[in-house]
Amino acid sequence: MSNGHYQFIIERKMNMLWTLIGILIILWILGFSFDIAGGLVHLLLVIALIVLIFQMITGRKRS
Repeated sequence: MSNGHYQFIIERKMNMLWTLIGILIILWILGFSFDIAGGLVHLLLVIALIVLIFQMITGRKRS
């Protein structure tokens, strides 16, 4: 497989990660506003933050 294909896969994974983070932030705000499953949303937000930090530290650098 070519280098461009691997870069495409990495970009798709990063897009998916940012989409999940965005969804969790929206759910977190709704949890604060309406007190809907607040504990679960906070737990998911913490997990997403850990994944984001791990991705930033160990992720491949784009060339």
